[in-house]
Amino acid sequence: MNAAASKIFTIDDLKARLSTKGYKLTPQRQEILRVFLENPERHHLNAEDVHEILHDADSKIGLATVYRGLELLGSLGILLPIEFGDGSTRYELNLEPSKHRHHHLICLKCKQVIEIDEDRLDEPEADIALKSGFWIVNHDVKFFGYCKNCQHIEHGEAK
Repeated sequence: MNAAASKIFTIDDLKARLSTKGYKLTPQRQEILRVFLENPERHHLNAEDVHEILHDADSKIGLATVYRGLELLGSLGILLPIEFGDGSTRYELNLEPSKHRHHHLICLKCKQVIEIDEDRLDEPEADIALKSGFWIVNHDVKFFGYCKNCQHIEHGEAK
């Protein structure tokens, strides 16, 4: 959960969001959503992370159910699916559906992911929309490179 999204969401809020899309909050979906609500310090969870947290809490939900639940919640916009180029889809709560997504810096060496809330793409986005006639509803930007720590490895060169 990013720092700028200071709103507190409850299971009832998320139940209402599911209901408006024609779905029910099943006990399994509720447990999956609770993982995100009760672990705000854990960012970008994949299915295995969610399953491990549930397993540690003595949940009997299987990994396949977690995958299906995450995929559905992602397709409904309740969770945001994020790809960091490593073949694993990660998720985070979509706390502000009408707001642009935040951006990510991804270290190619240590795989650290840093969230960037600053969005300077509004003007270029409007220009692209105007020139192309394309109605842009959102964008997703990832920057790949080397974090401060990894830049200094081996004689100050990122390897």
